[in-house]
Amino acid sequence: MDSTLARRMLTASTEITRVALSAEDPETVLPLVVRRAAELAEADLGVVTVRSDDGRLTVEAAYGAPSATGPLADPVGTVLSSRSAAARVARSGVPVVVDDLIDDPLTAPYVPASLRVYGPFAVAPFGTRERRLGALAVYRRRGASTFNRVAVDVLTSFAAQAGLALVLAEGSTARQRIAVYQERERIARDLHDVIVQRLYAAGVQLDVLQRRVAGSLDTPDADRLAETVEQIDQAIAEVRATARTLRSADPETPTQAPALDDSIRSEVQIAGELLGRPPKLEIDGDLTDVPVPVADHARAALREALSNVVRHSGARTVLVRVRRSEPGLRLQVVDDGCGIPRDVSKRGLRNLEERAAAAGGRCTLTSSPDSGTTVTWEVPLS
Repeated sequence: MDSTLARRMLTASTEITRVALSAEDPETVLPLVVRRAAELAEADLGVVTVRSDDGRLTVEAAYGAPSATGPLADPVGTVLSSRSAAARVARSGVPVVVDDLIDDPLTAPYVPASLRVYGPFAVAPFGTRERRLGALAVYRRRGASTFNRVAVDVLTSFAAQAGLALVLAEGSTARQRIAVYQERERIARDLHDVIVQRLYAAGVQLDVLQRRVAGSLDTPDADRLAETVEQIDQAIAEVRATARTLRSADPETPTQAPALDDSIRSEVQIAGELLGRPPKLEIDGDLTDVPVPVADHARAALREALSNVVRHSGARTVLVRVRRSEPGLRLQVVDDGCGIPRDVSKRGLRNLEERAAAAGGRCTLTSSPDSGTTVTWEVPLS
């Protein structure tokens, strides 16, 4: 191999490696690979094929030189037989070269119609010994000179180096995706555990303040305060939606949620800060394997129930019971407050019922001025 050709191959291989490692999707590099292969081999057409599990190869990228005789049809998407020369090369790792596609018995039965305008043909394995991606083939028009040993050696070396670059790029991309997903999960967790909790606490405090000073505020000021509480509620909903989106960014990766028992303790702690005394918490059973959708509903239901206690009950004691059994999950919030006032909006209670129904369960409520309020929220887990 002369020095000029060797330098060209090194330049092409370096370019492929650089582009492959910087590309978001390594497969987008295939058109560049096949173009450089055709140029190095002085071919009229270059084709890269990718191997499937059943041994067949599919043409994923093709490049025709400007001066070449064009194919009858675009070969991209063509599926080659598992008995074709390219498929055998992909399996064996041994390159093949023939003088004429149509005349050689090794290739003649398996040449697609779109490639029958070509004669001299060479194909080399594409990938590594451990990860055989497919085959890289080059063609010259019928009547042109055949591929000599130097051209086949160049093609084989370049295919191996380009294949290695793509294999490395796949691993690099996978690591980058994992890092991105981990960072998104961290952001989602911070949004839920920090931002939402602070907004929630601020909203509850404003709501309590609104009720205490309702009679002494002018109508515009009272309306403005009520609107602020609504805006905080809306902001909480938007932040939660953003957190859910961040956690479900990869459809192939199961969505992970914060540990349910940790979330329950956090909700109870915030309610205690707002009430001035901590609710009593009882957790019975293992909550680690509660399905993510059910855990999300339970977390929101507990927050809604405790919010009602803080805003309306005037309770001195509050008890939160969570029980995980074989058939389902049961959540109970018991307070000794004044019961549910008649003039209180029932929106929060409807939210509890709707979330229970969405999870296939139910929510029941008992309330009186003498005995306080008990909210029982339960859903099946089978």
